[in-house]
Amino acid sequence: MDLIWSGLATIVATGVDVLPIVIFIFCFQAFVIRQPLPNIRRVLGGLAFVIIGLGLFLIGLDQALFPIGRLMAEQLTAPDKLIGVADGAAAASHWGSYLWVYLFALTIAFATTIAEPALLAVAMKAHDVSGGAISVWGLRVAVALGAAVGVCLGSYRIIAGLPLHSFIMVGYLVVVVQTIWAPKLIIPLAYDSGGVTTSTVTVPLITALGLGLAETIPGRSPLLDGFGLVAFAALFPIISVLAYAQLSALVSRFRDLRRRKEKEPSDPDLLEEN
Repeated sequence: MDLIWSGLATIVATGVDVLPIVIFIFCFQAFVIRQPLPNIRRVLGGLAFVIIGLGLFLIGLDQALFPIGRLMAEQLTAPDKLIGVADGAAAASHWGSYLWVYLFALTIAFATTIAEPALLAVAMKAHDVSGGAISVWGLRVAVALGAAVGVCLGSYRIIAGLPLHSFIMVGYLVVVVQTIWAPKLIIPLAYDSGGVTTSTVTVPLITALGLGLAETIPGRSPLLDGFGLVAFAALFPIISVLAYAQLSALVSRFRDLRRRKEKEPSDPDLLEEN
């Protein structure tokens, strides 16, 4: 019963949060465009579904995703899960003892990114606009690999207690260098890939994982060390998509050179006649 009442309160609070957007849209339609809103019943029904859906999503985050992320972090940092637990204190203070944490961060980030609805929508649009040159699965896998590596590296940063800004500065330096040499058509899509990665499915689990690690590892501050994983998840997909485009360009050039060599005459007599 408490869950029902708290869920209704969350939905009502979501409606209050959405209300300013609704008021702005209707006022803009009435005083600027000065035309009646078409399909008013359908619009109102859609707004009601949006509010209910957002409320249920927030309830799911609070009841399932956040607890799961923290629980997994607590279980994976337990003494019996550390590598080299002969000396418990030494193992808990060494970053190499948390192999299962890195593996979990890698796999969960890859899985949640692949399942991200925003990424699927962007990949399908990119495939249509490029005339099939950009593969839907190729882009999704490239972004997911970047997010997986980023979250894994971010987990290492939390465990090792290293500063966040050093990783971010080096990462964006790599992005700048890649941008200079990457195909120009892929650069805007690569930069957008970092934003669509950090959306409804990925962010809650990643944030819960970071907070759980910071709370369970000795000497870590949840506020100082627990946050920052989302920045890694947004940065490294840019690097991976740019790398994917550069690799595809190199493969394409290699194939073109190979075809040209195959078309060139190899008979010495033909060469003399030419």
